[in-house]
Amino acid sequence: MRKVDRTEAAPEDLSEKGGQELLDAITHFEGNPANPESFDFKRYKLKSVKDALEKMFHGKCAYCETFYASSQPLDVEHFRPKGAVAGESDHRGYWWLAMVWENLLPSCIDCNRKRNQVTPKGDTSQVRLLEETAGYSASATVGSGKKDSFPLAETGVRASKRTDQITAEKALLLNPCEDDPKLHIRYFFDRERPVSFVLANELAGDPDFTGADGLSSKGATSVHVYGLNRLRLVQARTRLLRRLEFLADLAIDLKLLAEKLKGSADPDIKRAGVQVDGFGDRTLVELIEMCAEDQPYSAMAQSWMREFQERLEAVV
Repeated sequence: MRKVDRTEAAPEDLSEKGGQELLDAITHFEGNPANPESFDFKRYKLKSVKDALEKMFHGKCAYCETFYASSQPLDVEHFRPKGAVAGESDHRGYWWLAMVWENLLPSCIDCNRKRNQVTPKGDTSQVRLLEETAGYSASATVGSGKKDSFPLAETGVRASKRTDQITAEKALLLNPCEDDPKLHIRYFFDRERPVSFVLANELAGDPDFTGADGLSSKGATSVHVYGLNRLRLVQARTRLLRRLEFLADLAIDLKLLAEKLKGSADPDIKRAGVQVDGFGDRTLVELIEMCAEDQPYSAMAQSWMREFQERLEAVV
């Protein structure tokens, strides 16, 4: 998950038609209808909304950064769920935000819908995963996916009607357009056996979102609810990680060989060294391009790149 600035303005037809839908919803939900659950929200499904969200997130899920376009339809996800809140049977959901641009995100099916996912075993809050990496290949079936989940910090106050202040809620789920995920989650890399897990980050000075273990409860909750360590997702990130590691080793070997060849007194060998150096530079460019924001799992790749740069400087 990476920070994304909501630079795209609300599509014009969402602004135009969403206003009328809100008025209809107010009449429906505040008029004590016989069947309050029957309201049919339509405006968030507009093609212009989907197109704008895809553009803003480069066709990737807002939560796990998987390209969804080639394998599954886009789910327009309501960050604050529109129809219900899990565990609160008397809550009608944040229906007044169903057509609000700032509440809409693109999501893959696995992050958005409740599904049983095979997940590597470990503490479900991700607190002890580092100590348990030796057994990461063990797995269990875990229910994950956001759907109508929207947990709050203990100090938060749930908004139950449109006049309530949602800023007082203190949501325990990360919104990539409002939060900086790097403050709450981090990526763990095992270079001996390349594998990529998402962990809750250490968080200090924020009593609302810091657990007793000193880790971000917002990060831990998001990892669990969104299923960011579900097996297939870990496997997809790990495939990318292994390719990054392969190219990194290749780049370092090429640069070291180039320096050795360029130090030769033989002009032909020296020219060969320049060519090898160029191959090393091209490999480094490929690594940089793989970490671009429009690429899958870019937050993980950029985190890896920061570590690789330190490794590169130490040997080249």
